[in-house]
Amino acid sequence: MLAIIITNNPQVKEEYGDKYQIALIEGTYLEVLYSARDKVHEGHRLLTHPLSGSVKPNETPYKSLIISKEKQSLHMDSLMIIEDSIGTAQKFMNTKMPRQWNDEILRDFMEIDFRLISSGIESMRQFC
Repeated sequence: MLAIIITNNPQVKEEYGDKYQIALIEGTYLEVLYSARDKVHEGHRLLTHPLSGSVKPNETPYKSLIISKEKQSLHMDSLMIIEDSIGTAQKFMNTKMPRQWNDEILRDFMEIDFRLISSGIESMRQFC
């Protein structure tokens, strides 16, 4: 599959690391978005929306998204989406900083993110 998964979720890397190129970010939700923005500037396209799901950026520490593996010219729609998503995430973070969650809740958030990206992968497979 011609895709890269950008994630800070170890569960996503464990499950999909042998099937997809994984860019594991040792950082925050916002750092995942910044990494995706850097890749969009290099010519990659967003294949999943950076704010997918109903969990707000200040409620979960985990985020995974998919970009194209191949580079083309700068895709303005992808750039606008990632920039708007970063602005939205920053707004949520400034309104209410993420809480410090215990390990059990962190595992739940990992699972939510994992399910969201798995759904995105399934949708992508149908169209690629």
